[in-house]
Amino acid sequence: MKIRDSVAFVTGANRGIGLAFAQALLAGGARKVYAAARHPERIPLAGVERVRLDVTNPEDVAAAGRQFTDVDLLVNNAGIALWTGFLAPDSVEAARSEMETNYYGPLLLSRAFAPVLAKNGGGAIVNLLSVLSWVAVPSAGTYSASKAAAWALTNWLRTALRKQGTQVVGVHAGPVDTDMASQLTLPKVTPIEVVRQVLGVVESDRDEVLADEMTRQVKAGLSDREGVYLNFDPERAVLAAK
Repeated sequence: MKIRDSVAFVTGANRGIGLAFAQALLAGGARKVYAAARHPERIPLAGVERVRLDVTNPEDVAAAGRQFTDVDLLVNNAGIALWTGFLAPDSVEAARSEMETNYYGPLLLSRAFAPVLAKNGGGAIVNLLSVLSWVAVPSAGTYSASKAAAWALTNWLRTALRKQGTQVVGVHAGPVDTDMASQLTLPKVTPIEVVRQVLGVVESDRDEVLADEMTRQVKAGLSDREGVYLNFDPERAVLAAK
């Protein structure tokens, strides 16, 4: 599909990658951009239609699917990272929160908008995943689990929605220069660079974005005899990517 004249619905559009998507879509000639967030008044961008949405609320999501019937590009960007290991005292609560946003959110949105996309010619769904869909680090075990689940969902959607002509794009990236990754000292890719790659893949009808060299190295290492997921070290991955 083409970005020009598209109608996009972007979750988590108040900052970071979501805001960069909204900006790039407008710059690319999208006919309309629905910018969704829990607090849409905080979206610092003119030219979008602000939408109040909690992606973890099934009623909110269902209502959006009924209301915004002209959408042909869904960007499931909203996400949280609580930086919790599985043995931390609050790990179960953190895991539930991250699964609600990072997995059930895209599941609910995709269910709500799949019929809309079909009616509008197929369109596309973009799911923001992570390099941590494939590997885990001690400080983000619960986040990794939620993104691994979202990756599995993305693969299912790609297969299931192929018949209705819907393109499904999975976006994997290492650290991105946003508030979510502010505590990390590793090299970071910029939000606009991630978005630029994603929109290029959407327009070229491909299925996956590997947004930085770390992610490309990790994916290549999944099939190694000693798979990279068995003992992942992000510092070593950075050195290997140089």
